[in-house]
Amino acid sequence: MAHLAVRKLPQALEPLRDLALDLRWTWSHGADEVWRALDPESWERTQNTWVLFREVPEARLEELAASAAFREELSRVVAARARYLAGPTWFGQEHQGAALGCVAYFSMEFGLGEALPLYAGGLGILAGDYLKASSDLGVPVVGVGLLYQEGYFRQQVDSNGWQQEAYPFNDPESLPIRPAVGSDGRWLRVSLELPGRQVLVRVWCATVGRAVLLLLDSNDPLNGPFDRGITGKLYAGGPEQRLMQEIVLGIGGWHALRALGYEPDVCHLNEGHAAFAALARARALSERHAIPFAEALWASRAGNVFTTHTPVAAGFDAFAPELVRKYFQAPILGRGAPSPDELLALGRRDPADGNEPLNMAYLAMRSCSWANAVSRLHGEVSRRIFQDLFPRWPRAEVPVGHVTNGVHVPSWDSKAADRLWTDCAGKARWLGSPEALGDAVQRLSDADLWAFRAEGRRELVRYARERLAQQLGARGVEGGTALAHDVLDPDSLTLGFARRFVGYKRPNLLLTDPERLSRLLDTAGRPVQLVVAGKAHPGDEEGKHLVRAWVEFVNRPAVRSRAVFLEDYDIALAQKLVEGVDVWINTPRRPWEACGTSGMKVLVNGGLNLSELDGWWSEAYEPEVGWALGDGAEHSEPAWDSIEADQLYRLLEEEVIPAFYDRDRRGVPHAWVTRIRASMARLAPRFSTNRMIREYVEQLYLPAERACRARGDRKAALARELVAFGVRIDENWGQVRFGEVRVGAVDGGWQFEAEVHSGELSPDSLRVELYAEPAGGGGEPLRRPMDRGEAIAGTPNGHVYRARVPSGRPPSDYTARVLPFHPEVRLPVEERHILWQR
Repeated sequence: MAHLAVRKLPQALEPLRDLALDLRWTWSHGADEVWRALDPESWERTQNTWVLFREVPEARLEELAASAAFREELSRVVAARARYLAGPTWFGQEHQGAALGCVAYFSMEFGLGEALPLYAGGLGILAGDYLKASSDLGVPVVGVGLLYQEGYFRQQVDSNGWQQEAYPFNDPESLPIRPAVGSDGRWLRVSLELPGRQVLVRVWCATVGRAVLLLLDSNDPLNGPFDRGITGKLYAGGPEQRLMQEIVLGIGGWHALRALGYEPDVCHLNEGHAAFAALARARALSERHAIPFAEALWASRAGNVFTTHTPVAAGFDAFAPELVRKYFQAPILGRGAPSPDELLALGRRDPADGNEPLNMAYLAMRSCSWANAVSRLHGEVSRRIFQDLFPRWPRAEVPVGHVTNGVHVPSWDSKAADRLWTDCAGKARWLGSPEALGDAVQRLSDADLWAFRAEGRRELVRYARERLAQQLGARGVEGGTALAHDVLDPDSLTLGFARRFVGYKRPNLLLTDPERLSRLLDTAGRPVQLVVAGKAHPGDEEGKHLVRAWVEFVNRPAVRSRAVFLEDYDIALAQKLVEGVDVWINTPRRPWEACGTSGMKVLVNGGLNLSELDGWWSEAYEPEVGWALGDGAEHSEPAWDSIEADQLYRLLEEEVIPAFYDRDRRGVPHAWVTRIRASMARLAPRFSTNRMIREYVEQLYLPAERACRARGDRKAALARELVAFGVRIDENWGQVRFGEVRVGAVDGGWQFEAEVHSGELSPDSLRVELYAEPAGGGGEPLRRPMDRGEAIAGTPNGHVYRARVPSGRPPSDYTARVLPFHPEVRLPVEERHILWQR
């Protein structure tokens, strides 16, 4: 097997191989001195242990093998890694004996570090943070993604301020991955039946601490040229290539898991891109138990979790019917799989509409029993988006909950932050429950917090100057190094602003009035500086113009020393930005920011947020921890952007800048530091992946595993029962009707009586209840079960149902309704029938 894993090393250095292949070094920096010793220049330039492992000369390896000091340091690092891998974990301690043995996490992107550039933005970085936190907490997770030959583009800005794109090749030999080995001892390949040909997909493996990431790669010499390019670029090509990528991810990913001996208890789909995995899982269960696909889907979807990150319906992937038929006429899922038309029906708003495309998010909703958005507000938005799939159901009951995203704090804290948190909360602070960490932060002194912030700001200024010098040099600017050395000031209030440059994120809201911004940056005696970064999609001309506007602004002579635009926004740049900025600014158009984790990354480093009340900030904001933009409502009027731009300027001019520079005689801004302390103590633990992973495990994974196991036991006997239940409901629901509904006053409340006729359906398969919308428009709706009473004389399966409610609300607020009932059926995601009192 031609891969560097077989490179011969001096015996004393053999542990380097496993260390270099464990991506834990992207967040645990205990081995940094080992890598620096191999080749300090290459380490600083690449931050890629596998490149070092490949490039270090034999003579240097022999020299290090002979060094007692190096061997001692290597032994220390190896022992620390062994303790981490073998030590107790949150999951092992809190859920000892749980049957959850494997969670398969499917995602189109994974952002683990610049050594493995398989991400475009927030979705991928979230997936990378998820794997890292799963490793820290001991949750048994296997990630499944794609190995892109070129990945996402790299950005350079030319002398005219125009974004240029480059697509460097991801040479597998220089990536910290290794071929996955099948049961026959050979490099694992999975085979997919595409129209008229067989496509081979190679499987690579990345180690992420205790977690594993499988990466699928179609660039096999035995494939045709077009198929070799399936995994060519992230989010590139037309609909057909995108469909093939999602087939490889979902179906190929499922086959790879099974071939390597993984038996997932839970499949977690990180966006609808991976929905085909749910079909592959059902098909495998169908074959194992020799049961129809419909029964297998009922059994397996109880173990499937779908996370939606999309705030607008237009953002979902959708494929034309003729394209779906082309690829699913082939036996890609095997015999007994759904026909193309059955598959299309699963992924349509209206299953009977033959012209409607296959919507991958709809397919995920219909093949998963559990769905969640990524913030509380995004949950409300998602229930609105998916409302059409659940006609006649109230929006509050559309089955999409929320688990607000978090960030993997050890990946985003600075060296100064790591020291500060270690001193006050211990080295194991992010390896378990984070709730108590806030108390430790509260005990820090104002002087210590302010000194810590100053150190982070100085490091950002140093880094920004260095990076700016490189980009000016690449642009051919004469004296670029000297110019870069004169920008920014380590003692000035530093604002950070970095994101994908797309219209709905309003990256130029702060640039609405350039003259006012210029004056703000040069406030007499209270200087302000600004660090900006971000990319526009290569096909987004509007986004490129937004980038150019910022480049032109920072090149103005009056602001050149106070503002910089740093090219090629990536994980490495993001880490430095969030470590050093005093205020992180975020200005999306509400409610289009599903979550937005960039602002969470400044929390551990003592940065504050000034953000639109959207995504995570709408649930995090309190006046004591930062500043809020907007009024917490949605606006479509054209003038609203100008109104919020003025609000942004006024917040900076009247609140942020004065608070930063209001100092005591020792130069400490106590009101500012009080905000820092409150933000770190209240928000950093709450918006960490520790909290996020625990919610996934306890609210979704463990219940999903139990439900899926129950449905699959005894050759899916319960699943067969549920299919039969669904058929009975479908065939007889039209017979269910209301008779008379009466209401009367009783002591302290209202007594409702409803006559319900169930026709051929047993009354035991129905639930009758009163429903009322939330009082005052907030909170949860009221659902009051109605007790079944006496039969209605002369009518088969007719009964009187009764319930009593308090008199605090008028009886007109309540409506009786009938729902299907089976203790193992989740409404309405698995059974959508509902009948309302007229």
